[in-house]
Amino acid sequence: MLEKLTEKAAEALYMNPGMHIESNREIMIENCRRIEEYNDIYMRLVSGRLVVMIWGSGLRAYDYKTKGLIVRGKITQIEFIERNSRNDAKSAERLSED
Repeated sequence: MLEKLTEKAAEALYMNPGMHIESNREIMIENCRRIEEYNDIYMRLVSGRLVVMIWGSGLRAYDYKTKGLIVRGKITQIEFIERNSRNDAKSAERLSED
């Protein structure tokens, strides 16, 4: 019950990710909560209930301060994985063990 209420609140407050892709050179992701992994060929981002994985070359992150993120470079692939609270808790436990 609480999970459904939280999901409805996130939708009402526009906390879900919004994305704008411009060609294969730029993607703007709104509500990006954190960057989990980042190098010039791969980025793994958490945005709302999604994990966004971006592959390409010359990837750079810009403008993270505005609760959004702009990724520029040559983007070759974008993949989305839906997160759930159980997986998040398990990930946090593993990170604290390391």
